[in-house]
Amino acid sequence: MSVDVLKIGGSVLTGPFAYRQAAAFLGGFVSTRRGPIVAVVSAEKGHTDALLDEARRFSRDPERAPLDLLWSTGELRSVALLTLSLRAAGVRAAGFNAHEAGLVALPDRIDLNPLALRAALARHSVVVVPGFLATRDQQLVTLGRGGSDLSAVLIASRLGAARCVLVKDVDGYFTADPTTDPSARLIPHVRYDEALRMADAGCPLVQRDALIAGRDAGIDIVVRSVTSEGTVVGAVHSFTRSRVHALTSY
Repeated sequence: MSVDVLKIGGSVLTGPFAYRQAAAFLGGFVSTRRGPIVAVVSAEKGHTDALLDEARRFSRDPERAPLDLLWSTGELRSVALLTLSLRAAGVRAAGFNAHEAGLVALPDRIDLNPLALRAALARHSVVVVPGFLATRDQQLVTLGRGGSDLSAVLIASRLGAARCVLVKDVDGYFTADPTTDPSARLIPHVRYDEALRMADAGCPLVQRDALIAGRDAGIDIVVRSVTSEGTVVGAVHSFTRSRVHALTSY
């Protein structure tokens, strides 16, 4: 079974219209692909920080386990709302929680138990799962800032997908900042080593751990918006431009 994995970023999911737009985007993907889709979602932009502020009203230094539990509600809300939007659009969709999704944090790596996910993919066109979350000894844990990127790449690699698509509120990597330089051009291809150097220089467009996971798994990462073809990050693409800028997005 051929599976596509798409991550819908929190900066894309900004309200009811945006959820409907994301559902239409995924529905269009379903109509042009042979197999089902795993949609990995983030909490809405700013929601994770708002939950941290809420936790600090109860504790100056919140303990990690209850904080992770609180944080998980942001991703689960996105899962539920996108699943409802997909079903309203006539797409056969299921929503999973973190335990059903199957990402497990082990001492030396993050692995995937794919059984429930594969079973759901055999019955649905889209299975929506939370990013940013995994389990350790049945307890919820979080994967750090930008962790939904890592979730999507790991799921794609474990399910045998050839690529992972990260849908953000920017079109991809640019030759300059397009908000200030009208000559900025979208870069169609970037090598992993270039993307990692940009991440080390402070560019948060794609989480560094996600880039490493994609490189090590030998899959391409496509960074795009709902309206662009985006930038393909891979191991073999030719990339010779000396200056690259990427708009920041989580």
